Amino acid sequence: MRNYKNQKKILLAVDCIIFGFDNKNLKILLIKRDFEPEKGHWSLMGGFIEPDEAIDDAANRILNDLTGLDNVYLEQLRAYGAVDRDPFERTISIGYYALIPISDKTILNKEFSAKWFNIADAPKLIFDHSTMVANAMARLRRRALGKPIGFELLPEKFTMKQLQTLYEAILGEELDKRNFINKINALDILLKTEEKDMNSSRKGSFLYTFDEVKYRRKVEEGFSFKL
Repeated sequence: MRNYKNQKKILLAVDCIIFGFDNKNLKILLIKRDFEPEKGHWSLMGGFIEPDEAIDDAANRILNDLTGLDNVYLEQLRAYGAVDRDPFERTISIGYYALIPISDKTILNKEFSAKWFNIADAPKLIFDHSTMVANAMARLRRRALGKPIGFELLPEKFTMKQLQTLYEAILGEELDKRNFINKINALDILLKTEEKDMNSSRKGSFLYTFDEVKYRRKVEEGFSFKL
């Protein structure tokens, strides 16, 4: 048996890039760091992995500590291990990004002084956290073009306009309304309800829901989501 007692210890952490959507803008959830180094500066939500804890479980715990939410979309991004990324201790961080709908039910833990920022207006972050956000945005854009990941950011019922606005926010470009609606309808993964959002116009806009059961069945049959 090899003995590891002479090996130097390296800290292992998780940082969560948390995206949200308020029906107009793509947002990121940041916290104000309350300890050194970089006390008082904006940061991603993170924490150290416990000795008896799986990495995915640590990411879910950290996300839950801040938002109180479980069972949200959470995907491992990559590892960040530059020798000098933390000036106090050698720390490797595993980045995760999460997608959560912003609503009245999203109650943030006041302990962390958390705040939503429009992704375009986010402040400078500590350490390499801005790089993590840029990497997460690039991954999110790739995912959005290949699978209906955007629905994770929407309320259960949404208008076609809200859906288009979300994809424009993710992709960073304006989309032609007619082409977008035609492509979405051709995918046949939405259910049109009889309800309307009366805030959008005098006539109102029909509300839709994402048919996850139909989507999964279509994927098993070889369906490919493409915008």
